[in-house]
Amino acid sequence: MLDDVQKLDRERLERMLVDFAKNWLAHDGLWFQAVERRYGLQKAIELDTEAWEKFTALEARRIMQLHKIPPGSGLEGLKKALKYRLYAVLNKQEVRNETGNSFEFYMIDCRVQSARRRKNMELFPCKSVGVVEYSGFARSIDERIKTECIGCPPDENAGEQFYCGWRFSI
Repeated sequence: MLDDVQKLDRERLERMLVDFAKNWLAHDGLWFQAVERRYGLQKAIELDTEAWEKFTALEARRIMQLHKIPPGSGLEGLKKALKYRLYAVLNKQEVRNETGNSFEFYMIDCRVQSARRRKNMELFPCKSVGVVEYSGFARSIDERIKTECIGCPPDENAGEQFYCGWRFSI
């Protein structure tokens, strides 16, 4: 099978990458909805947080290995790694307000939240999961990095100019 993949042209490989990311995100969402139906929103968020705590460190380690980002590579390593997260090909992200010891990272368009908005649903209150996810990802790159939430649903400022925003500093 790997031989077949290696024969594909760049355009097809890029479409496959997007499709893989969509499939992963769809599975994540379906899993969450199944847990929510059975146990309620709070339990689903609790279990989702537990899963993200482990997954985000695993994802960071794999990105670091594949893209040769050394442990302890600071904010530059983190900026590079954020570009290779599984959903980065689906969501519009921006780095802003860079200084020598910090930067801000914004999710301008989030596939999950945009879909909820199109369906006239409330934004998913993902802040508690996001704090664990982004803090764990950053610490996996460099344990010195501190993570602060600028805004994330259910915060009032989330969903207007951005869906979530994070400040990373050393």
